[in-house]
Amino acid sequence: MSSIARGCGFAGLLALLLLPALAPAETPPLTTAPTLSPADELRALKERLAALEARLGASPQAAPTPAAAAPPAPAEPFAFGDFTWLNGNNRQSRALLDSPYLTGGLVLDTNYTFSFNQPIDHTIVGSTITARHNELNLAMVSAGADFHHKNVRATLTLQYGSRPNLVQSSDGTTARGQYNLTEVHKYIREVNFGYHFDVLHGLNIDAGIFMSYIGMFSYLSFENWSYQTPYTADNTPWYFEGVRVQIFPTEKLKIEVWIVNGWQSYSKFHETPGGGLQFCYRPWEWLSFVSNDYFGVETRDDPGRVRFHTDNTLQLRYLERPDSRVMSRAAVTTTLNYGFEAGGAVSLDKQYYFSAMLFNRFWFYRNIFAWTFGGSYVTNPGRYLVLAPPDPPALDEASKFKIAPGLEFSAWEFATNLDWMPNQFLTYRIEYVYRGASVPYFNGPGGITSPSGYVDTPIAGFQPDRVTSESRLILALLIRM
Repeated sequence: MSSIARGCGFAGLLALLLLPALAPAETPPLTTAPTLSPADELRALKERLAALEARLGASPQAAPTPAAAAPPAPAEPFAFGDFTWLNGNNRQSRALLDSPYLTGGLVLDTNYTFSFNQPIDHTIVGSTITARHNELNLAMVSAGADFHHKNVRATLTLQYGSRPNLVQSSDGTTARGQYNLTEVHKYIREVNFGYHFDVLHGLNIDAGIFMSYIGMFSYLSFENWSYQTPYTADNTPWYFEGVRVQIFPTEKLKIEVWIVNGWQSYSKFHETPGGGLQFCYRPWEWLSFVSNDYFGVETRDDPGRVRFHTDNTLQLRYLERPDSRVMSRAAVTTTLNYGFEAGGAVSLDKQYYFSAMLFNRFWFYRNIFAWTFGGSYVTNPGRYLVLAPPDPPALDEASKFKIAPGLEFSAWEFATNLDWMPNQFLTYRIEYVYRGASVPYFNGPGGITSPSGYVDTPIAGFQPDRVTSESRLILALLIRM
C-alpha cells in the first residue's frame, strides 16, 4: 500500500473520530414566557423591592416636616433702653438679691440735718424726709421682697423710722371709727398681690398698698436726685391703698388706672372711692413723660367737695458719654402741677394748687460723682395740701397754724448737692437747701413745742416761733441692696 493511501486512510479515520465534536450543538426549542396580570406584576415588583430593602437595610424614615416658627414674644416694656438716669427711678442695673422666685431688697436711709434756725425743740417743719435738727436720724430702714412665679406676683416690704411716721401722720381718715389704722399699717411700706396677663405687652392687676409717684420724686431717697423732696412731692401722695391696673399697649407706653380709698389714706372720709390715671411714655431712652391725674372726695364732713389734681413731668437726658472721665452724663427734669377743690362749702378761686419745679443734674467720672441743683415754687390758697406744722394739742386755737378756704400760702425753695456713688449700692450726699414762704411757717429758734422745747413742759401762754425762711445743711448715707 502506498504512503498516500496510508495517509488518506489515517486522515479519514481522524475526521470520522472528530466529526461529532465539531458538529454544532443542538439548539433547544424556544418557549414563550407565561403572561402575568397587572396585579401579579405589581405583587412581584413589591417582593423584589422588599428583597432589595432587606439586602440594603431598612429604608430611612422621611424627615419630619419642620413646625411653623412661633411668633416672637412681645418685647418687655421699657427694656429697650437704659433708664437708670431718671429722677425717681432705681439707678441700679441689677438686683443683688435675686432668684427665680423672689427679688429681695434692703434699704437704709439715714441723715444728719442742721437747721440754721437752730430750733430749741430740734423739730423741722414742712418735710416728710428731714425731721430733726442737729441729730443723726434714722429716716428709714426697709426690707422686703417681690415674689414672682409664672404669672402670679406679690410684694411685701416692711419699714421703720421717722419717715413712715411723718408721712402717715397726715392721714386724717384713720380717725374714723374704731381700731388705730395708723398703728396697724405703720410698719408696712408696700403689700400687694396680683396677676400678670400675657396681653399686648403685659397687663397687671394688683390689690393692696402700693407706692405713688405723683410729684416726680420717689419715696426712696436712694432713687432721687436730691435728698430734701420738694414741696410738690411732699404735698402729694406717697402711697395708695386699693386696686391698680397696669396695661402696656406697646413697649414704650404704660397706662395705669387706680381705684383707691383716697388721697394717701388707709380709710375713707366718705363712701365714694378715689380714682386716678397715669400715662407713662418713653419713646427713646433719653426722654420720659409722665402724667398723673386724680379725682376724689377728700374732705371730712363735706361730701359735696371734690378734689382734682394733675401732675405732669418731663425728663430729658441731653448728654451721655459713659466712659468719660470728665462729664459723663447730663439730664434735666421739670414738673407742673395743678389742682383744685370745688363744691360743697368752697369755690375754686379760694381752693386751688399750682406748682412748678426744675432740677438739673450732671454726672462726672463714669457716673461716680454727680452735682444737682434746682428749685420749685408752689401756691396753695386754702392750704389744703400744705404739710401743717405739728402744733401741740393743748395749744389754743388762735395760735395754731390754720388751714381753711381762702387762706393764702405760697412757698419757694432752692437746693444743690454733691453725690459720691462708689458703686451701685451706696450713695454719700451733702446738700444745701434754702426755703421761704409768704407766711410764718418754718420753725424758728424758739420752737413750736413749748418754752423748753420738751413736750412735757406746760405751754400756758406759749406762742410758737414760726418764721418765713429756713436754710438746711444735710448729710445723708443711702444704701440699697
